[in-house]
Amino acid sequence: MGDYRSVSETQDKSTPDTQTPGTGSPAGTTGAADAPVVKPVIRAAAAKRANASVIGMLIALVVSVGAFLPIVLMNPSPKSEGYRPNVDVSAIAQNAAGVAGFTPVAPGTGDTFSPNYARWESGTGSGVPVWEVGYLTPKESFIGLVQTARANPTWLLQQTKNAPVTGSRNAGGLDWELRDTGKGEKSMVLEHKGTTVVLTGTAQLDEFAVLADAVVKSLESNPAATVSPSATPSP
Repeated sequence: MGDYRSVSETQDKSTPDTQTPGTGSPAGTTGAADAPVVKPVIRAAAAKRANASVIGMLIALVVSVGAFLPIVLMNPSPKSEGYRPNVDVSAIAQNAAGVAGFTPVAPGTGDTFSPNYARWESGTGSGVPVWEVGYLTPKESFIGLVQTARANPTWLLQQTKNAPVTGSRNAGGLDWELRDTGKGEKSMVLEHKGTTVVLTGTAQLDEFAVLADAVVKSLESNPAATVSPSATPSP
């Protein structure tokens, strides 16, 4: 029998050495730090197509803006004073005269006071038929005008917001009763030629005076009311 130790030595020498001298790393591997940096390369044709797409998008945007710009310019935004309806107070007043029993006032204020409504109300709920006109003043406040030939104390208190009488003010050569709520709203009341006219709003008294003067001129140019009032309001 041979020496078994010689066989063992042969087997040990045939075992491959998997360690790289001086590194301690397995043979055939490379550290991450030694890996080369890979930079993507875009071919010229691909780059040309990408640039063409961007240019096409810009051209489409310019065309869209050019198409909508004339529409925007042709439809400018409304002015700061807002929309004001074209209300012909005189014409509506003439139409209402037949049912009112008197010719409703149509104050001539020119372009300074802008009416935004004018109508005849039959008074189904209150029992007092009235002529109504709403005015926007030059200072952007509001004054509402009501006129009736059937005023009564209860109706008058409702129209003036239960405001107490605080004095009088002359406008158009006549003395108007002044009522003030103390909360910004005030009223001027006039009884003349068979009708009662009430002006109510938040405007300043100088604007009330201008409208009241125009109301008196309209009243003086109209015939007196032919409808007798159902009650005379208390002063």
